[in-house]
Amino acid sequence: MSSLSRRRFLKGAGGAVLALPWLESLSLGQAVASSASKSCWVMFYVPIGVVRRAFFPGEAEAAIPKFSSDQKEIPTDVQIALGRHGIEWTPTLSPLRDIGNRVSFLTGLDRTYQHGTDVHAQCGSCFLSAVAPNTATESAYPQGRTLDHILAERLDVRTPFRTLEFSCNSHKDNKESIYFDNVSWYGEGQVAPSMRDPRKVYRRLFRTEDARASRNITDLVLEDARSLRRELGRQDQEKLGEYFESIRAIERRIERLEGMRDSLATVDLAEPPEAHLPRGEYIRLMGDLMVAALKSGLTRVATFMVGPERWDTPYRYEGLFDSPRSHHQMSHNQHKFIDDLERVDLFHMECFRYLVDRLAEATEDDGRSLLDHTVLTYGSGLGDGATHQYSDLPIITAGGEALGFQHGARQHFADGTPLANLWLTQARSMGVAMDRFADSVRSLDSLRTI
Repeated sequence: MSSLSRRRFLKGAGGAVLALPWLESLSLGQAVASSASKSCWVMFYVPIGVVRRAFFPGEAEAAIPKFSSDQKEIPTDVQIALGRHGIEWTPTLSPLRDIGNRVSFLTGLDRTYQHGTDVHAQCGSCFLSAVAPNTATESAYPQGRTLDHILAERLDVRTPFRTLEFSCNSHKDNKESIYFDNVSWYGEGQVAPSMRDPRKVYRRLFRTEDARASRNITDLVLEDARSLRRELGRQDQEKLGEYFESIRAIERRIERLEGMRDSLATVDLAEPPEAHLPRGEYIRLMGDLMVAALKSGLTRVATFMVGPERWDTPYRYEGLFDSPRSHHQMSHNQHKFIDDLERVDLFHMECFRYLVDRLAEATEDDGRSLLDHTVLTYGSGLGDGATHQYSDLPIITAGGEALGFQHGARQHFADGTPLANLWLTQARSMGVAMDRFADSVRSLDSLRTI
């Protein structure tokens, strides 16, 4: 490698290395042909749990819980038999009342808390991996490859984007780590970065001129890197070979996007403005972008994080409060802020209802709705924001009727039923053959008719 000067290396490899991150963040295209009869999977994640009194039936008269810095389960006098029941429409669940036959309310699902780690970081970053405590080797948290990436991998999803990660956290000025602000992970400690700016999301997904520009850059990068490869040692050649593979993957994605250019006009969505958006409008707009990506076939797997865990920078919940509020700080003092917290929970449920409606309005080629083909889940990694309990998590599912899911009831499971049982059930419904997922015990067959 003596003939390779530092200047030539920087001129060659430097250009390629610097171009790759830019390529990944480009606006790579618009729409593709309809994903007719293709199953989709979406997670709608709500942070910091819920106010149980307004969410769970029978708990309206329960004592307002006191703050606990560690994970704590609060006993309840409410007794409900195992199995299928009618849904009692509590205040927080009320936005779903008139579509009750399209949703299921699941209670009794738990995660096991690994002591010695932060309750908020763990509940969010481990929600979709559900790894048993003290089994991860590369992370302080019981974390692993999350369900969304496993689904995309096992399904061999041939879409321009194997997965898409959406976040409605526009703040950057915060002390917390990535573990508090991401539910999608490639593996232990390997975050799948989420998209947060609606304008950038739009340009990345629905602008073909950027796809053509990135293709030109790809050609230049590959030509530069191939010339460089001949002068590298064996180990560096192997590394560069891996780099070639990543570039080829980008090429294939761009080719798929360009090949579907004729359908771009079918996406009826204006480019978002750069100006500040009210909180509700911001979340709904991100939801519109996600639904457009699913409908047009850009992806079949997506996560949607409504907000971060333990993020003390306040939000201006326009229409709810006169001044910015910190959801996390309010959750630690339910006695003082319980009415305001219930309003936030209701607001999040209304956003979920909006997403359900958008999916239901989109018609697939088989005449059924996109919702019928989408396994959609609302959930939080905490059962209560004050006590940080990991038991009896708030879980609602919708859609997936084309995959055999049945709705219109509350299904209560035995104490200690792993949340991973639900993830196993959903994976199998989408055609992914697996005996177990994380700490699952068995599939929740009562959720499906077939």
